[in-house]
Parts: sequence; structure tokens; C-alpha cells
Amino acid sequence: MSKEVILTGLRSNNELHLGNYLGAILPMVEMQKKHAGKYQLNMFIPDLHSFTTPIDHTKLYEQTLKNLKVFVAAGLDTQQPDTYIYRQSYISAHSELTWILDCFSYFGELSRMTEFKNKSSNSENVSVGLFNYPVLMASDILLYGAKWVPVGEDQRQHVEFTRDLGMRANNKFPGLFIVPENNAKQTEFAGRSEAVRIRSLRNPDKKMSKSVEDPTGTITLSDTPVDAAKKVMAATTDSLESINYDWEKQPGVTNLLQILALLSNKPQDEVNSQWQGKSSYNELKSAVADVVRDFLTDLQAKLAQVDSRALTEKLESDEVAMSKVASETLLRVQQAVGLRSAA
Repeated sequence: MSKEVILTGLRSNNELHLGNYLGAILPMVEMQKKHAGKYQLNMFIPDLHSFTTPIDHTKLYEQTLKNLKVFVAAGLDTQQPDTYIYRQSYISAHSELTWILDCFSYFGELSRMTEFKNKSSNSENVSVGLFNYPVLMASDILLYGAKWVPVGEDQRQHVEFTRDLGMRANNKFPGLFIVPENNAKQTEFAGRSEAVRIRSLRNPDKKMSKSVEDPTGTITLSDTPVDAAKKVMAATTDSLESINYDWEKQPGVTNLLQILALLSNKPQDEVNSQWQGKSSYNELKSAVADVVRDFLTDLQAKLAQVDSRALTEKLESDEVAMSKVASETLLRVQQAVGLRSAA
């Protein structure tokens, strides 16, 4: 691959919500437009990651395709020649490399992963897949020599683990992997000082989550515009009766201001100045409800126009191309560790 690789993806098992759209999907689309022609964009569907925690397996396959359509409706140009879309499970090298990298990973470093500790803390039966997740993620990155891996705050530790693992392998087998840049450079490359994290409308101390966990606090992308607007109008605020952008003292109000700025495509400072010190929370909610209603109406109309057949053809074609790249990397690793002849 002659161009540097940007790799990004989003789990496919959950129905997508407003937080996913503003925090992950929209940045991916913006990144494609910003870097078109300069970088190769690998936008993959990490379906193997999807059942590191319990899911409804009967819906996984269709949900994968459904979520991919959302990316297209959001503006992802699948015809851009440097953009590749593919499903993780359709390229067996991901799983094969994971086992090899497992043998160069340490129990202690994996057990210290914050995401693992958070997700396993309230469960008696924790899957090995959840524990092993960072190694599979490292394989996703190292197979394609991705230097740029824009992720949310909760995944940055995994990118650093990938760097550690890649450099460890390179020390033993010189030149084996291209290692991604560190998180400071990743943040600079993404152009955002901090990741967007949309909070629950009902419990703004927590991030917006899938609807089965937080149905009234989550706006799913399949909600009717009217129902979504009702959720906004019922959002939790506070008793201060003064609108201020302050995550610590007024997280509910601040969350609404953030949503308003992002969906209005206006700078946060501009929106904050417009509302700063006003006392009517209902007026703010109405403004947010209007932009949410308009956003969903537009997105759902575009979603209905996505050509499913053309998208599937693109997906299958890119999976063939990426399988070739991944297989070449896997063979090089297999030769280095002695599983294949180096001749």
C-alpha cells in the first residue's frame, strides 16, 4: 500500500444512536472528505468484537448491514477509490494473527486494561473474549500497517497496547510490523482535542447507551422524529434556572448545548454565547428538539435511498482486496515465527 492507512470501525451488534452518529460516524465521514486522495481509509465492521459481551446473535448479521447503510446515508462515499469497507470475520487473517499475538502478550498488561475492568466488574462470568479484546484489536491494526487509528477515549489504551505489542514483535523480528503513531499524534491528526461523548438525556452523568439499557435517555437513529423530540423535551436538567456550558455543575444542560451545536454545524462557543445566562430550559429543549427532529427526518429519508445491492457488491469486492493484503502480512508473520518456510 503506497498511502498511509487510516483504520476505523464501529461495533455492529447494537442499534446505532445519536451518540454513535455524532461521536463516531460523523467524524469518519468528515475524515474521509478531509483526507480524500491523500490516505487510504479502511472502514471496517468489527463483527467479531460484537460478542465480547452478550448480544442477540440472531440479529448480528442483518444489523451489520443495516449499520453500514447508516454510514452511507451519513455521507460516506463508498465509491472513493482509497476507501475500503469490509467485515472483520470475512478475513480469517484477523483471527489467525490474534492467536500468534496472544503468545507475545502478557496476562498482566491485559488484566490492567481499564475497559476490561469496567465491563467485567459486575459480572460473575466474564468471557475470555472480553479479556482478549485488545489483542484482536491489535491484529485489526497491524495487519494493514495502519498508522492512524482515530478512537474514543475508552479505546486509547488499546492503541497504546497495540504499539507496545508491535514494537515488542519488531524487537524480536526486526521490521515485522508498521506500528501506529502514539495517542498524542493520533489526537492531533483527528483534529479534535477531545472526543465527542453524548450523554444520556435522562442520566447525563453517563454516556448515551443502547436503548434496552436506557430507552428514555437514548435517541436511536430509528426513532421517529416525533418520538425523539419528545425524549429531548423530557431531558433531565437541574434546578439552577440558568443556562451555562459546565459539565460538572450542569451536565444535562451542557449535553443539550453540545447536541445543538453539533447538529446545527455551529462552533460550540457560538452556541454557548447565544444561550449563556438564559433561564428558560424549556426554550433550550425546544430548540434542540427541532434540530433533532429535522436531523432524523433527513437521515431516515437518505437511508431509504441507499442502494443495498450496490453496497453489498462494494463490500464483497473490498473484502477480496483486503484479504490479499491481510494474508500477505500474516504470511510474513508466520515465516518470522517459524510456521512457514522463509524460502
